[in-house]
Amino acid sequence: MAFHCQRDCYATELLTEVVSCHPAQLKLENGGKKNTVSGFNVLLKDTVLFPEGGGQPDDRGFIGEVPVLRVIRQGPDAVHFVASPLDPATEVLVKIDWNRRFDHMQQHSGQHLVTAIADSLYGFKTTSWDLGRQRSVIELDTPLVTAEQVEAIEKVANQKIREHVPVHVRLITVDDPEFDMVRSRGLPDDHAGPVRIIDIEGVDANMCCGTHVRNLSDLQMIKILGTEKGKKNKTNLIFLSGERVLKYVSRSYNTEKTLTSLLKNGPEEHIEAVDKLQKSVKALQKNNLTLLRDLAVLTAENFKSKADRGKFFSLHRKEGDNEFMNIIANEIGTEDTLLFLTIGDEKTSGLFLLAGPPGIVEKFGPRVCEILDGKGAGKCGRFQGKANKMSQRAEVEVLLQKVISSVEITQE
Repeated sequence: MAFHCQRDCYATELLTEVVSCHPAQLKLENGGKKNTVSGFNVLLKDTVLFPEGGGQPDDRGFIGEVPVLRVIRQGPDAVHFVASPLDPATEVLVKIDWNRRFDHMQQHSGQHLVTAIADSLYGFKTTSWDLGRQRSVIELDTPLVTAEQVEAIEKVANQKIREHVPVHVRLITVDDPEFDMVRSRGLPDDHAGPVRIIDIEGVDANMCCGTHVRNLSDLQMIKILGTEKGKKNKTNLIFLSGERVLKYVSRSYNTEKTLTSLLKNGPEEHIEAVDKLQKSVKALQKNNLTLLRDLAVLTAENFKSKADRGKFFSLHRKEGDNEFMNIIANEIGTEDTLLFLTIGDEKTSGLFLLAGPPGIVEKFGPRVCEILDGKGAGKCGRFQGKANKMSQRAEVEVLLQKVISSVEITQE
């Protein structure tokens, strides 16, 4: 069957009935991490919420006052995952997050349009596409799309939008002669019922389960941002449709204003100014590294020149790197001297190096790492890594002072 959202893509709510409600679990991604959430799978007599399919994400909305967290298609059914149970046989009002849906409609219909034009102009076949959160990508079965070809595809697409070309949705059966004539990448294995044809009048006819605009004028505009190399001799075409173009222009303008204020020049000079800044930064970084190396050598020489220098050397600096610490260790020598060196913020995180007699370092390196809440490894008399609790540095110094004292007493 076709859901109400497929029969009327512009419907924003629907009065329907709960068929069933069963306990279920769902994996939701939050901040890059997936968490398992307990809830309920709900079936409705019909739905205005689109289940994911055809490259289009699922809708969000409400069943009554209960938020819908996911909608998926299982055979002929749309399964709604919600956090609270709903009573079967009760009448409910289903409402949609229209802004999210209309964005998906604009991108999806935009993809059909760009795909059809790329095929008709240059024979570029679409092998897949991705409706991203900010921009969409069409994978074309060609190793190269030139800038001139991109411009031509975009120009024809926007021309069709200005011509107010209608978009029709038709239903056919799998035994209809038209079934083998329209563009398609195949039906899902669990497909049931009639086949939907999205017909952009005079442009393209394609099998698709997704939601679409009823007229290309609702796309507002198409902007192809560019291309990038795809996998296996394919090219990714990056595009925006409708409201996303306006949002992109707004973000770009705000970025331009900020750069103009920071760089103290006009937009046409931004690239040159940033290029000069990058070269200056690289030169400063190179000079800084040279100074750090010289400082490391001087620090080591200063320690070695002291008559009462002892067998333990400890140093912390906010600025520096692993090379800085290793130069100090090399210059001082670690045969009979234990060195504890750290770089970074004194209260939070940074780098550390424990260097000295191999037996001592091997034994106490892991303990130092533990005290600093860090991660590291060692070999040949050196143990180094990252520290998350540099505030514990004093505790490490006390430990190592005891270690050196015990070694000296033993030797005496």
